[in-house]
Amino acid sequence: MKLNVVQFVLPFFLFALAACDNKKEMNSTKNETEPVFPQGEIITNDNFTGMAYLQPLIAADSLNPIAVGNVTFEPGARSKWHTHPAGQILLVIDGIGYYQEKGQPRKILHKGDAIKCPPNIPHWHGASAESSFVQVAITGREKGETVWMQPVTDEEYYSK
Repeated sequence: MKLNVVQFVLPFFLFALAACDNKKEMNSTKNETEPVFPQGEIITNDNFTGMAYLQPLIAADSLNPIAVGNVTFEPGARSKWHTHPAGQILLVIDGIGYYQEKGQPRKILHKGDAIKCPPNIPHWHGASAESSFVQVAITGREKGETVWMQPVTDEEYYSK
């Protein structure tokens, strides 16, 4: 029986293709579980309930008054009610979280969501009770610093 080149090479080609696909799947899975930014340090002030971490990414300065930080919330962790004089944008990087403006229903946030927090509107954000939550917070500082208010009660946190 005489084998032609296609019959000889095809099995090796298919094996190599399958190996590449398998490696691609392994890399894809690995990348999905690695954080985009480092978790950062534990936030030790009293502006949060539960465990939250901050990794500053860009500090506001005189040339660009916008601060950018990666915030990681453990399940159940959340900020106090607060406002931003120049507003804030939240980009959800991972997990499931909540966002609520005063007088509005709580929103459930998922990876890939983006939220615009209007200037001077009281709001809070944090992780769901069952999942950690990672956000990139982009905060304007040109009109002043964050104004922290009262803690989010358990009733407010668990309300829909």
